[in-house]
Amino acid sequence: QVQLVESGGGLVQAGGSLRLSCGTSGRTRSSVSMAWFRQPPGKEREFVVGISWLDGSTDYADSVKGRFTISRDYAKNTVYLQMNSLKPEDTAVYYCAARPGIRYSIYQNDYAYWGQGTQITVSP
Repeated sequence: QVQLVESGGGLVQAGGSLRLSCGTSGRTRSSVSMAWFRQPPGKEREFVVGISWLDGSTDYADSVKGRFTISRDYAKNTVYLQMNSLKPEDTAVYYCAARPGIRYSIYQNDYAYWGQGTQITVSP
């Protein structure tokens, strides 16, 4: 079992920055790859970024490339999402997700563990 706890959400003006954190506990000594997903109002949940346990490789959705950065602190069992140049269309509930395995996946069904979600609202 892996438990995920997100923090860092809130309200920000367009152009601003926020950093989300996802603390993990439980089965963290095994290989666990991580990702962030988001669900905009009235829309399906979508992949934002993933990071592989094996080599730290990452993959970003086109909509966030160049603005968002994922990082992982293995010592603290924490994954971060630095979000810069935020836009109103980034408004969503952001979820941290974990899956046993050495590589991330862009498909939410591949993730067994989810955080509770944190709201990000970007005002114009």
